[in-house]
Amino acid sequence: MDRVAVITDIHANLPALEAALARIDELGIERVLCGGDLVGYGPHPNEVCRLVEERGIPTIYGNYDYAIGRDLEDCGCAYVDRHDRELGQRSVEWTLANTDRRSKDFMRALPFDLRFELGGERVRLVHGSPRKVNEYLFEDKPARTFERIAAGADCDVLIFGHTHKPWIRGYGGVLFVNCGSVGKPKDGDPRAAFALLEAGEHGAVRASIERVAYDAEAVAREVAAAGLPGEYADKLVAAA
Repeated sequence: MDRVAVITDIHANLPALEAALARIDELGIERVLCGGDLVGYGPHPNEVCRLVEERGIPTIYGNYDYAIGRDLEDCGCAYVDRHDRELGQRSVEWTLANTDRRSKDFMRALPFDLRFELGGERVRLVHGSPRKVNEYLFEDKPARTFERIAAGADCDVLIFGHTHKPWIRGYGGVLFVNCGSVGKPKDGDPRAAFALLEAGEHGAVRASIERVAYDAEAVAREVAAAGLPGEYADKLVAAA
């Protein structure tokens, strides 16, 4: 049976990435893709980029990768208030200062999307949406939004992340798969999340979300020690 694992939104959390990849290896899945946002908010930008690069994992850019790879000061994130915006800016400044040139060059060369076939179905991987790298496709958006996206997605299965909240549902003949987040979940579960796709006997792709535990508290301590906002450390443990 053909299977693919998709990781996304690692956000410079090396232990979470290592735990996810170890679980993928344990499951015997050889095909792994990455939906971007390798860096930002976390303390290990270079180590994460290096591991993804060395393992040869096909990867697209997220909004954070696009910005940091080009030394931009705007990560394209949507902050709800001034406090969150100020915290976000501190993360951008820290990440720009602590990401080396090799990692920035790696991220700058990443594509917007990836396409492949699984069980005869066309699969497309984007970060936010096919329309925009930083569009948030939350599960509670109106059905018509997803139906419009499905009509122009040019695929049978659309995989994405960016919201850090996993969900799976079909709209307009397209299976939407939000992978959640490896390194910075926001759904109340601090475990790393990633998506598994399997080609069924009759061609239809089945998708599920896998969770794997890692030492989030240890990474939270590293976040605080690195000088990143303490609230980012707290959210790693609370996953909210």
